[in-house]
Amino acid sequence: MDDREESVNVLGGVLETCSTAPMTGFWRNGCCDTGPADRGRHTVCAVMTAEFLALSKYLGNDLSTPRPEYGFAGLKPGDTWCLCAARFLQAHEEGAAPNLRLRATHRRTLDFVPLAVLQQYATD
Repeated sequence: MDDREESVNVLGGVLETCSTAPMTGFWRNGCCDTGPADRGRHTVCAVMTAEFLALSKYLGNDLSTPRPEYGFAGLKPGDTWCLCAARFLQAHEEGAAPNLRLRATHRRTLDFVPLAVLQQYATD
């Protein structure tokens, strides 16, 4: 058994699936669930862009290069992925934040990012 918190999105509804292709989430269950074991708070269901992927790589987290030894094909623009809330906020501050899906973004994101900021990038 894991230590996931209740699956509620930033709008107060049931947390929707973010992506199963590629499979995402701290627990690789397709959802941006979180809990005490998820120290990075992988709670933002982000839609990758070339600009964001380049920023992430520059900051030391290369999400675009395949890592077959970990079963990771690498992300490309248009893929959805559970992103760390703090990294999303950093990308916002740098002017390179990706779009996101509010209904698939966990409410614990609000511990880091105000809802008004998230709504600027919402696709749903």
